[in-house]
Amino acid sequence: GDILDDYLRTDGVWILVQNKQFYKTNNEKECAEKCEAERNFTCRAFLFTRKKLQCLTLAENARVTVGFPSVDTVLYEKRIYLMQCKRGIGTDYRGTEAKTQRGILCQKWAEKIPHKPNYTPEKYPNAGLEENYCRNPDADENGPWCYTTDPAKRFDYCAIPECEDQCMQCNGEDYQGEVSRTESGLECQRWDVQEPHMHGFILKHYPEKDLKMNYCRNPDGELRPWCFTTNPNKRWEYCNIPRCTTPPPVSGPDSQCLSGKGEDYRGRIATTESGNACQHWNTQFPHKHGWIPDRYPCKGLQKNYCRNPNGEKKPWCYTTNSSIRWEYCTIPPCDRTEQGIAGMDNVPVQVPLTEECYRGKGQSYRGTTSVTASGKKCQAWSSMFPHSHIKTPDRFPDADLRDNYCRNPDGDSSPWCFTTDPNTIWEYCNLKRCDE
Repeated sequence: GDILDDYLRTDGVWILVQNKQFYKTNNEKECAEKCEAERNFTCRAFLFTRKKLQCLTLAENARVTVGFPSVDTVLYEKRIYLMQCKRGIGTDYRGTEAKTQRGILCQKWAEKIPHKPNYTPEKYPNAGLEENYCRNPDADENGPWCYTTDPAKRFDYCAIPECEDQCMQCNGEDYQGEVSRTESGLECQRWDVQEPHMHGFILKHYPEKDLKMNYCRNPDGELRPWCFTTNPNKRWEYCNIPRCTTPPPVSGPDSQCLSGKGEDYRGRIATTESGNACQHWNTQFPHKHGWIPDRYPCKGLQKNYCRNPNGEKKPWCYTTNSSIRWEYCTIPPCDRTEQGIAGMDNVPVQVPLTEECYRGKGQSYRGTTSVTASGKKCQAWSSMFPHSHIKTPDRFPDADLRDNYCRNPDGDSSPWCFTTDPNTIWEYCNLKRCDE
């Protein structure tokens, strides 16, 4: 096959990497050959500029560094370094899992404490023994493993899921198979075309979602992989992809506190920030909902614990109060100070105040309100679903169009947003002027 088949292509993106090499090449294929032959570092990606015919081989990919728009540039990332699953016994696994199946942190391959290793980067230069990532340098039949940081446990295996191309783990967010027909037999529309259906799921906006050809994918956390169809009368449909036989990866022990948006939080807090008890996820009373544990096996929807299955600002739950459908929960942050860990837990955590009002027309508003005046949820600015639009972060770089927060990028009378209601394109937000 083509050498470029081993790379994921993203147009118009530049990434910042310290470790890189410059080459003069005539095309992308020659640049890929430079990446394959790179000896200064492990080449995980390359950038190619069409005008200057310049090739940059890179030690990092977009998963671990900052990216920004660059019109004339094409980013190619080696697929093997993007995969978080293993094929067969995983001798070619190059993912970033660094904990054992029991949750113990791995020892770095280049270190000799607490265990003196038999397998080192010097002895096995082609085995990918970087940092403390799980690897399989000795072709162990049980798959990738690592030396552990526990002095009492020399090594242990890692819980790396199988790359079963024609099946899906969880809800298929990481599915990379080649099924390209819907469950009713309709052919899928290519992701890089806008006919017969216009949409916002463009590779540039979703570089990690593998939106190639017309293969079924799940870029937005749906129930399972889907695609737009080539039938003008049927916008989209689910694809019939079976679940994998191997169990999904287990969450590590570090998800007992709030990190990022808390999508990996698996703690046992079950009350909202105003003190309401949470409703059990497997019940439909007092509030009916679609977050049923059996449908979303990897979202940790146990009992009535606070969770974030849909990428909200932080973990939340439906409440047992019939007049309050749902609320956010207060979860302790993971990055607590050493003082707090040493026993100063009674010191109150300072939470940044949310801006609940705007000044003037609200063009300077930078709060986190994401609900309209009529109570509708805001659509993310980088999304084109359910509404296609041109108010994107790329076009309005100074407007802080983050997530789905209310903003005023175009000088309207007050902050607003596109809504997630297909029948309502946009509305003003549920905000007051500060002087009211």
